[in-house]
Amino acid sequence: MPETTYRGRSAACIENSHLRVTVLVEGGHIAEIFVKETGVNPLWTPPWPTIEPSHYDLAKHPEYGADSESKLLAGIHGHNLCLDLWGAPSAEEAAAGMTVHGEASVVRYDIVTGPGPLMLCQCVLPCAGLSFERKLELDGSTLLFAETVRNLTPWDRPVAWTQHVTLGPPFLRHGQTGFRVPATRSMTYEGDVFDWPTLGGEDLRVFTSTEVSGKFSTHLLDPALDRAHFVAWTPEWKTVIGYRWNRADFPWIGVWEENRSRTTPPWNGETITRGMEFGVSPMPESRRQMIDRGSLFGVPGYRWIPARSKVTVHYEAFARRAEVLPVEGC
Repeated sequence: MPETTYRGRSAACIENSHLRVTVLVEGGHIAEIFVKETGVNPLWTPPWPTIEPSHYDLAKHPEYGADSESKLLAGIHGHNLCLDLWGAPSAEEAAAGMTVHGEASVVRYDIVTGPGPLMLCQCVLPCAGLSFERKLELDGSTLLFAETVRNLTPWDRPVAWTQHVTLGPPFLRHGQTGFRVPATRSMTYEGDVFDWPTLGGEDLRVFTSTEVSGKFSTHLLDPALDRAHFVAWTPEWKTVIGYRWNRADFPWIGVWEENRSRTTPPWNGETITRGMEFGVSPMPESRRQMIDRGSLFGVPGYRWIPARSKVTVHYEAFARRAEVLPVEGC
């Protein structure tokens, strides 16, 4: 059962002397990884008030837009799980009520906390025929994740599975926030291929754009490494946040930036974010597009969950005070 509320939302919380972690009951979003020593939550808080996805109604809530993304945007925060879709549904799926990034972003989670700084979050995705379990445990300034996806159907299932980690103000600062990722071959959403970290003369290792803009690029994580990561640091807050995972589990990371370019509701030309989205797929796209693509740069673009079987992955986040941008992956 939820232990608290967060910005008017039902939520559950675990904490220790280093971090406070808050998870929303509806959507399962990790809304904050609050660093107690520096007083900042690096994760994105939307500039609009959010509501429970179960309360969303298109006719009653035009402030969230009027498309397949609106229900998601009505409730989104911070670290959002995309399962078993990463991207927009097809026109037919949208007409049938499917939302951007899949059911995991909008369903209700059963959450149990304790003993100690431990949380178990579980949900069922009825349309996808999957169940999902996420175990969270704090260990000092590190948040440990164990995630299990179970296929409830008698069919092998190809799935997208992406950790949509989005950073935002006040942590995210133009010209200040630095990033490190062991990436290699890269491609823009429009199909232009390049090598990390330089895109059109811009160094993606720094959040630099002050102009109205929006962009996305996908990056193949270094195949020579067993472990992958991203690290972000802002000198103003002297705070670092990062995630580490097994590269074989999540071989791709997408970098999404929104700099006040989206003027429709609920964005309204006000939003500043950088998403660091690591997962099994290179591009946010419909299921048909994902399957038709198959792979990119010779690396598969989705993961199979066999019939009546489960897949478990482990990864971790860390957040703490840091005087400088740490050595990569630390």
